Amino acid sequence: MKELPEDGASISVSGCCLTVVNATAFAEHMSIEFDIVQESLHCTTLGSLQTGDTVNLEQALRADSKLGGHFVQGHIDCIESILNCDNQEDGECRLRISMNAIDVDLVVPKGSIALDGVSLTIANVKQDSFEVVLIPTTLQETTLGNLRVGDSVNVESDILARTVVQMMRRSDAH
Repeated sequence: MKELPEDGASISVSGCCLTVVNATAFAEHMSIEFDIVQESLHCTTLGSLQTGDTVNLEQALRADSKLGGHFVQGHIDCIESILNCDNQEDGECRLRISMNAIDVDLVVPKGSIALDGVSLTIANVKQDSFEVVLIPTTLQETTLGNLRVGDSVNVESDILARTVVQMMRRSDAH
């Protein structure tokens, strides 16, 4: 983040939408404080963070901004685990992620998903897992390049997929 956010601004912290309560600049660094409720600590990986851990930070999308990925709201569906990290010779990495907690109807090949706030395309879906492929830039510019087997990630499904699935389920119930 290049500029100091204003109090009240929405910031994505590893995919979790939080509200800034205090931001301070000092030297070449900044400190940003948030109020985090128990629900957020329970439903995300935020509760496991330690002082010095690296996180992905992103400011909220402005209405006049270009949209380069899918709509990521910072409303985490669940926490899943990294099952496999397959580093390729060309510098990319294929991650396999568990599907223990996520609604499997929201995970479709070539659909969108966010891991720790990073918008990605689903490359493959299996019965108990899904895969994404990370390009070298994503590996270098986000925390996803530090993931190892067994690590937990915040997972947010695509809002359009969630809406369609909910509407279909409601129409089937009537």
